[in-house]
Amino acid sequence: MSALIDMMPPVQYADVNGVRLAYYEAGPRQGVPIILSHGFPELAFSWRHQIKALADAGRWVIAPDQRGYGLTGGPDAVSDYDMAHLTGDLVGLMDHLGVEKAVVCGHDWGGIVVWQMPLMHPDRVAGVISLNTPFYPRPPVDPIMVMRARLGEDMYIVHFQKPGEADAILGRDVAKTMGFMLRRPPTNQGPSAGFATERKEGDGSAFPLVKMVEAYDPAHDTRETFLTPAEFDVFVESFQRTGFTGGINWYRNFTRNWEASADLPTTIDKPSLMVMAELDAVLPPSSADRMDEFIPGLEKALIKGSGHWTQQEQPKAVNEVLIDWLDRRFPL
Repeated sequence: MSALIDMMPPVQYADVNGVRLAYYEAGPRQGVPIILSHGFPELAFSWRHQIKALADAGRWVIAPDQRGYGLTGGPDAVSDYDMAHLTGDLVGLMDHLGVEKAVVCGHDWGGIVVWQMPLMHPDRVAGVISLNTPFYPRPPVDPIMVMRARLGEDMYIVHFQKPGEADAILGRDVAKTMGFMLRRPPTNQGPSAGFATERKEGDGSAFPLVKMVEAYDPAHDTRETFLTPAEFDVFVESFQRTGFTGGINWYRNFTRNWEASADLPTTIDKPSLMVMAELDAVLPPSSADRMDEFIPGLEKALIKGSGHWTQQEQPKAVNEVLIDWLDRRFPL
């Protein structure tokens, strides 16, 4: 774990909301802090480039290993990973640090969490930044039903609903799993419709992640990596220790979260930034096309040449976008 020690601030802990939350803090305690919310299967370490850049720019930055990940423990009950708990963890961390309001910034699953923050805890949110993950109001039907019908039984979010199955397969060889996932997109990758993909009759499931990991042969993978061997080891060692169940349990609450969100607002009135990645196959820029209808204060930025792991693939470009927006919307 030497790379983690060298590239991150010292780990700290806060007993909040029923978990012992590990977090990393950098920069002067001035202005509105920025809380960084990682995705699956990642860690606070995924934000290492942003933590340094934001702190160097004079920003107070906080990045937790979230519930079920890394050095943060996680309960056994699936229901303890629902949106009330995930947003509650961030609010609890803010309380622990004496923070009244923060800019919440998320990537991948963390993007879902930070879009829910102004709906569930509006008094605690100064602004929202999402990388790759768009915001849409609550759909009229259970999203798992929609994904199952449109994208198939083996689409990874649908597959994740089966207790224990994906957890065991992904955890069988963590280095293989992470080697498959944490790569740049293929050089010949064309535009993707993402979750809007419509299958033809007879087509297999879209985005069958678990089956793709099972069939993966690292020896024949020509995609480029964006991690040094030491950085890659941080992810492998962490998930070898924790397994994947905690992170997958976030997905197992899609239906519960949908049921619980019936009375939430449908628009966001906070300053917001949507950072899109040109080559993200699952969450392409087109997935953010209608966001302006629901977020009047929205700005957008496109990171060219990036696949899904945007803040790690193109850290310089991402840092410039984040700091520019923060300097304009929340000047020190």
